[in-house]
Amino acid sequence: MKLAEIYMQFQSDINIIEKELEETVQAKNDVLQEAATQLLRAGGKRIRPVFVLLAARFGQYDINNLKHIAVPLELIHMGSLVHDDVIDDAELRRGKKTIKSQWDNRVAMYTGDFIFGKALETSTFFANPQIHQILSNAMVEMCLGEIEQIKDQYNWGQNFRVYLRRIKRKTALLIAVSCELGALAANADRDIQRNLYQFGYNVGMSFQITDDVLDFVGTEEQLGKPAGGDLRQGNVTLPALYAMHYDTDIKQLIKEMLSTNYPEDIDVSPILEAIKNSGGIEYSISISDQYLEKANEALERLPDTKEKTYLREIAAYIGKRKF
Repeated sequence: MKLAEIYMQFQSDINIIEKELEETVQAKNDVLQEAATQLLRAGGKRIRPVFVLLAARFGQYDINNLKHIAVPLELIHMGSLVHDDVIDDAELRRGKKTIKSQWDNRVAMYTGDFIFGKALETSTFFANPQIHQILSNAMVEMCLGEIEQIKDQYNWGQNFRVYLRRIKRKTALLIAVSCELGALAANADRDIQRNLYQFGYNVGMSFQITDDVLDFVGTEEQLGKPAGGDLRQGNVTLPALYAMHYDTDIKQLIKEMLSTNYPEDIDVSPILEAIKNSGGIEYSISISDQYLEKANEALERLPDTKEKTYLREIAAYIGKRKF
Protein backbone atom coordinates (compact mmCIF):
# COMPACT_ATOMS: atom_id res chain seq x y z
CA MET A 1 0.00 0.00 0.00
CA LYS A 2 1.28 3.49 -0.88
CA LEU A 3 1.86 6.12 1.78
CA ALA A 4 -1.00 8.28 0.46
CA GLU A 5 -3.39 5.34 0.79
CA ILE A 6 -2.34 4.79 4.41
CA TYR A 7 -2.96 8.45 5.15
CA MET A 8 -6.39 8.17 3.54
CA GLN A 9 -7.33 5.51 6.10
CA PHE A 10 -6.88 8.16 8.82
CA GLN A 11 -7.89 11.26 6.84
CA SER A 12 -10.83 12.26 9.04
CA ASP A 13 -8.69 11.98 12.19
CA ILE A 14 -5.76 13.78 10.56
CA ASN A 15 -8.19 16.59 9.67
CA ILE A 16 -9.21 16.78 13.34
CA ILE A 17 -5.54 17.09 14.32
CA GLU A 18 -4.94 19.77 11.67
CA LYS A 19 -7.89 21.78 12.98
CA GLU A 20 -6.64 21.38 16.54
CA LEU A 21 -3.14 22.51 15.49
CA GLU A 22 -4.54 25.65 13.88
CA GLU A 23 -6.68 26.46 16.92
CA THR A 24 -3.77 25.83 19.29
CA VAL A 25 -1.41 28.35 17.65
CA GLN A 26 -3.91 31.19 17.85
CA ALA A 27 -2.32 34.17 19.59
CA LYS A 28 -3.46 37.61 20.71
CA ASN A 29 -0.38 39.14 19.07
CA ASP A 30 -0.81 39.57 15.29
CA VAL A 31 2.84 38.96 14.35
CA LEU A 32 3.10 35.89 16.56
CA GLN A 33 -0.09 34.40 15.16
CA GLU A 34 0.83 35.13 11.55
CA ALA A 35 4.30 33.64 11.97
CA ALA A 36 3.06 30.47 13.71
CA THR A 37 0.19 30.01 11.26
CA GLN A 38 2.51 30.46 8.28
CA LEU A 39 4.73 27.66 9.55
CA LEU A 40 1.74 25.41 10.14
CA ARG A 41 0.36 26.00 6.65
CA ALA A 42 3.75 25.37 5.04
CA GLY A 43 2.76 21.73 5.38
CA GLY A 44 4.78 18.67 6.27
CA LYS A 45 4.30 14.94 6.31
CA ARG A 46 2.79 14.91 9.83
CA ILE A 47 4.71 11.69 10.41
CA ARG A 48 4.63 12.06 14.18
CA PRO A 49 0.83 12.46 14.51
CA VAL A 50 0.30 9.56 12.11
CA PHE A 51 2.56 7.38 14.26
CA VAL A 52 0.49 8.39 17.30
CA LEU A 53 -2.70 7.26 15.54
CA LEU A 54 -1.24 3.99 14.32
CA ALA A 55 0.28 3.15 17.69
CA ALA A 56 -3.00 3.89 19.44
CA ARG A 57 -4.73 1.23 17.34
CA PHE A 58 -3.00 -1.32 19.58
CA GLY A 59 -5.01 0.01 22.52
CA GLN A 60 -8.25 1.91 23.18
CA TYR A 61 -8.47 4.26 20.21
CA ASP A 62 -10.19 7.60 20.83
CA ILE A 63 -9.26 10.53 18.61
CA ASN A 64 -10.66 13.02 21.14
CA ASN A 65 -7.98 11.86 23.57
CA LEU A 66 -5.25 11.20 21.03
CA LYS A 67 -5.36 14.66 19.50
CA HIS A 68 -4.05 16.00 22.80
CA ILE A 69 -0.82 14.00 22.37
CA ALA A 70 -0.52 14.16 18.56
CA VAL A 71 -0.73 17.97 18.57
CA PRO A 72 2.00 18.57 21.21
CA LEU A 73 4.39 16.22 19.41
CA GLU A 74 3.90 18.02 16.10
CA LEU A 75 4.23 21.40 17.82
CA ILE A 76 7.51 20.37 19.46
CA HIS A 77 8.78 19.36 16.03
CA MET A 78 7.60 22.65 14.51
CA GLY A 79 9.13 24.76 17.27
CA SER A 80 12.47 23.02 16.83
CA LEU A 81 12.40 23.79 13.09
CA VAL A 82 11.93 27.51 13.79
CA HIS A 83 14.93 27.52 16.12
CA ASP A 84 16.97 25.42 13.66
CA ASP A 85 16.40 27.99 10.93
CA VAL A 86 17.77 30.74 13.16
CA ILE A 87 20.84 28.72 14.09
CA ASP A 88 21.44 27.68 10.47
CA ASP A 89 20.59 31.16 9.09
CA ALA A 90 18.25 29.35 6.68
CA GLU A 91 16.29 31.37 4.16
CA LEU A 92 14.03 28.55 2.94
CA ARG A 93 12.06 25.77 4.59
CA ARG A 94 10.05 23.40 2.35
CA GLY A 95 10.66 25.80 -0.52
CA LYS A 96 9.17 28.77 1.32
CA LYS A 97 10.62 31.65 3.31
CA THR A 98 11.47 30.81 6.90
CA ILE A 99 10.09 32.87 9.77
CA LYS A 100 13.54 34.34 10.45
CA SER A 101 13.91 35.45 6.83
CA GLN A 102 10.40 36.93 6.60
CA TRP A 103 10.60 38.68 9.96
CA ASP A 104 13.86 38.42 11.92
CA ASN A 105 15.70 36.23 14.43
CA ARG A 106 13.94 37.74 17.43
CA VAL A 107 10.46 37.06 16.08
CA ALA A 108 11.55 33.55 15.06
CA MET A 109 12.97 32.68 18.47
CA TYR A 110 9.88 33.85 20.33
CA THR A 111 7.64 32.11 17.82
CA GLY A 112 9.50 28.87 18.50
CA ASP A 113 9.18 29.44 22.25
CA PHE A 114 5.47 30.20 21.88
CA ILE A 115 4.93 26.95 19.96
CA PHE A 116 6.82 24.98 22.63
CA GLY A 117 4.66 26.58 25.31
CA LYS A 118 1.49 25.67 23.44
CA ALA A 119 2.70 22.09 23.15
CA LEU A 120 3.07 21.81 26.92
CA GLU A 121 -0.26 23.53 27.50
CA THR A 122 -2.10 21.09 25.22
CA SER A 123 -0.56 18.05 26.87
CA THR A 124 -2.03 19.05 30.26
CA PHE A 125 -5.20 17.30 29.07
CA PHE A 126 -3.57 14.12 30.42
CA ALA A 127 -3.26 13.54 34.16
CA ASN A 128 -0.76 10.71 33.71
CA PRO A 129 2.63 12.09 34.88
CA GLN A 130 4.48 9.52 32.74
CA ILE A 131 3.25 11.26 29.59
CA HIS A 132 4.64 14.61 30.78
CA GLN A 133 7.93 13.04 31.85
CA ILE A 134 8.39 11.46 28.42
CA LEU A 135 7.54 14.70 26.62
CA SER A 136 9.82 16.87 28.77
CA ASN A 137 12.69 14.40 28.50
CA ALA A 138 12.33 14.42 24.70
CA MET A 139 12.55 18.23 24.66
CA VAL A 140 15.63 18.20 26.90
CA GLU A 141 17.34 15.62 24.70
CA MET A 142 16.51 17.59 21.55
CA CYS A 143 18.13 20.67 23.05
CA LEU A 144 21.23 18.64 23.94
CA GLY A 145 21.39 17.38 20.36
CA GLU A 146 21.21 20.93 19.03
CA ILE A 147 23.92 22.13 21.40
CA GLU A 148 26.14 19.22 20.34
CA GLN A 149 25.62 20.13 16.70
CA ILE A 150 26.59 23.75 17.36
CA LYS A 151 29.64 22.64 19.35
CA ASP A 152 30.78 20.37 16.54
CA GLN A 153 30.26 22.79 13.66
CA TYR A 154 33.29 22.71 11.34
CA ASN A 155 34.81 19.98 13.48
CA TRP A 156 36.09 17.71 10.72
CA GLY A 157 37.61 15.28 13.22
CA GLN A 158 34.44 14.04 14.91
CA ASN A 159 33.58 10.35 14.90
CA PHE A 160 30.62 8.12 13.98
CA ARG A 161 29.52 7.64 17.58
CA VAL A 162 29.11 11.39 18.12
CA TYR A 163 27.09 11.67 14.91
CA LEU A 164 24.75 8.80 15.85
CA ARG A 165 24.17 10.20 19.36
CA ARG A 166 23.39 13.60 17.89
CA ILE A 167 20.79 12.36 15.40
CA LYS A 168 19.22 10.19 18.09
CA ARG A 169 18.62 13.30 20.16
CA LYS A 170 17.70 15.64 17.31
CA THR A 171 15.35 13.37 15.36
CA ALA A 172 14.95 9.74 16.38
CA LEU A 173 13.80 10.31 19.94
CA LEU A 174 10.74 12.40 19.03
CA ILE A 175 9.62 9.80 16.50
CA ALA A 176 10.19 7.06 19.08
CA VAL A 177 8.09 8.80 21.72
CA SER A 178 5.36 9.52 19.15
CA CYS A 179 4.92 5.77 18.82
CA GLU A 180 5.30 5.16 22.55
CA LEU A 181 2.91 7.92 23.63
CA GLY A 182 0.26 6.95 21.10
CA ALA A 183 0.18 3.51 22.70
CA LEU A 184 0.44 4.89 26.25
CA ALA A 185 -2.42 7.38 25.71
CA ALA A 186 -4.53 4.47 24.40
CA ASN A 187 -3.66 2.29 27.42
CA ALA A 188 -1.95 -0.36 25.31
CA ASP A 189 0.08 -3.07 27.05
CA ARG A 190 3.50 -1.99 28.30
CA ASP A 191 5.28 -4.53 26.07
CA ILE A 192 3.54 -3.02 23.06
CA GLN A 193 4.61 0.46 24.16
CA ARG A 194 8.24 -0.68 24.43
CA ASN A 195 8.26 -2.37 21.04
CA LEU A 196 6.65 0.64 19.40
CA TYR A 197 9.28 2.86 21.00
CA GLN A 198 12.03 0.62 19.55
CA PHE A 199 10.31 0.70 16.17
CA GLY A 200 10.08 4.50 16.23
CA TYR A 201 13.66 4.96 17.38
CA ASN A 202 15.07 2.85 14.56
CA VAL A 203 12.79 4.43 11.98
CA GLY A 204 13.86 7.85 13.27
CA MET A 205 17.55 7.01 12.87
CA SER A 206 16.89 5.81 9.32
CA PHE A 207 14.83 8.96 8.65
CA GLN A 208 17.67 11.30 9.63
CA ILE A 209 20.37 9.35 7.82
CA THR A 210 18.21 9.42 4.68
CA ASP A 211 17.78 13.17 5.16
CA ASP A 212 21.55 13.53 5.37
CA VAL A 213 22.04 11.50 2.20
CA LEU A 214 19.47 13.61 0.36
CA ASP A 215 21.41 16.75 1.24
CA PHE A 216 24.15 15.41 -1.04
CA VAL A 217 22.12 13.81 -3.84
CA GLY A 218 18.81 15.71 -3.87
CA THR A 219 17.95 18.62 -6.12
CA GLU A 220 16.99 22.07 -4.88
CA GLU A 221 13.48 21.45 -6.18
CA GLN A 222 13.20 18.22 -4.19
CA LEU A 223 14.77 19.59 -1.02
CA GLY A 224 13.21 23.06 -1.04
CA LYS A 225 16.73 24.44 -0.45
CA PRO A 226 20.14 24.16 -2.16
CA ALA A 227 21.97 20.82 -1.87
CA GLY A 228 25.04 20.74 0.37
CA GLY A 229 23.52 23.03 2.97
CA ASP A 230 24.74 20.91 5.87
CA LEU A 231 28.36 21.15 4.79
CA ARG A 232 28.17 24.90 4.20
CA GLN A 233 26.94 25.27 7.76
CA GLY A 234 29.71 23.03 9.08
CA ASN A 235 27.35 20.19 10.03
CA VAL A 236 29.21 16.92 9.44
CA THR A 237 26.85 14.09 8.48
CA LEU A 238 27.39 10.41 7.75
CA PRO A 239 28.31 10.55 4.02
CA ALA A 240 30.97 13.18 4.72
CA LEU A 241 32.22 11.38 7.83
CA TYR A 242 32.72 8.19 5.83
CA ALA A 243 34.44 10.01 2.95
CA MET A 244 36.83 11.90 5.24
CA HIS A 245 37.63 8.79 7.26
CA TYR A 246 38.63 6.72 4.24
CA ASP A 247 40.09 9.42 2.00
CA THR A 248 42.35 12.05 3.54
CA ASP A 249 42.36 13.99 0.26
CA ILE A 250 38.63 14.60 0.60
CA LYS A 251 39.10 15.70 4.19
CA GLN A 252 41.77 18.15 3.10
CA LEU A 253 39.56 19.44 0.27
CA ILE A 254 36.69 20.07 2.70
CA LYS A 255 38.91 21.82 5.23
CA GLU A 256 40.51 24.04 2.59
CA MET A 257 37.27 25.02 0.86
CA LEU A 258 35.19 25.63 3.98
CA SER A 259 37.84 27.22 6.21
CA THR A 260 36.90 30.71 5.05
CA ASN A 261 35.12 33.64 6.62
CA TYR A 262 32.04 33.05 4.43
CA PRO A 263 31.68 29.27 3.89
CA GLU A 264 27.97 29.69 3.13
CA ASP A 265 28.92 31.40 -0.15
CA ILE A 266 31.24 28.62 -1.35
CA ASP A 267 30.34 26.48 -4.36
CA VAL A 268 30.47 23.05 -2.70
CA SER A 269 29.79 21.04 -5.88
CA PRO A 270 33.40 19.69 -6.03
CA ILE A 271 33.01 18.41 -2.45
CA LEU A 272 29.61 16.90 -3.18
CA GLU A 273 31.01 15.10 -6.20
CA ALA A 274 34.01 13.79 -4.26
CA ILE A 275 31.78 12.46 -1.48
CA LYS A 276 29.44 10.81 -4.00
CA ASN A 277 32.43 9.05 -5.55
CA SER A 278 33.87 7.97 -2.19
CA GLY A 279 31.27 5.32 -1.39
CA GLY A 280 29.91 7.48 1.44
CA ILE A 281 26.41 7.57 -0.02
CA GLU A 282 26.22 3.79 -0.39
CA TYR A 283 27.63 3.27 3.09
CA SER A 284 25.10 5.65 4.63
CA ILE A 285 22.22 3.93 2.84
CA SER A 286 23.44 0.58 4.17
CA ILE A 287 23.42 1.95 7.74
CA SER A 288 19.94 3.35 7.20
CA ASP A 289 18.82 -0.08 5.97
CA GLN A 290 20.25 -1.70 9.10
CA TYR A 291 18.09 0.58 11.26
CA LEU A 292 15.06 -0.25 9.13
CA GLU A 293 15.75 -3.93 9.66
CA LYS A 294 15.81 -3.38 13.43
CA ALA A 295 12.55 -1.43 13.16
CA ASN A 296 10.92 -4.36 11.39
CA GLU A 297 12.25 -6.74 14.05
CA ALA A 298 10.44 -4.66 16.68
CA LEU A 299 7.27 -4.83 14.60
CA GLU A 300 7.47 -8.61 14.51
CA ARG A 301 6.92 -8.62 18.27
CA LEU A 302 3.57 -6.82 17.87
CA PRO A 303 0.15 -8.41 17.26
CA ASP A 304 -0.68 -9.08 13.61
CA THR A 305 -2.97 -6.23 12.59
CA LYS A 306 -3.39 -4.02 9.53
CA GLU A 307 -1.79 -1.19 11.52
CA LYS A 308 1.34 -3.29 11.86
CA THR A 309 1.39 -3.58 8.05
CA TYR A 310 0.90 0.18 7.73
CA LEU A 311 3.85 0.83 10.05
CA ARG A 312 6.03 -1.45 7.96
CA GLU A 313 4.99 0.39 4.79
CA ILE A 314 5.75 3.80 6.30
CA ALA A 315 9.15 2.57 7.48
CA ALA A 316 9.95 1.39 3.96
CA TYR A 317 8.89 4.76 2.54
CA ILE A 318 11.02 6.68 5.05
CA GLY A 319 14.14 4.73 4.13
CA LYS A 320 13.64 5.13 0.38
CA ARG A 321 12.12 8.60 0.03
CA LYS A 322 13.53 11.15 -2.40
CA PHE A 323 12.56 14.34 -0.54
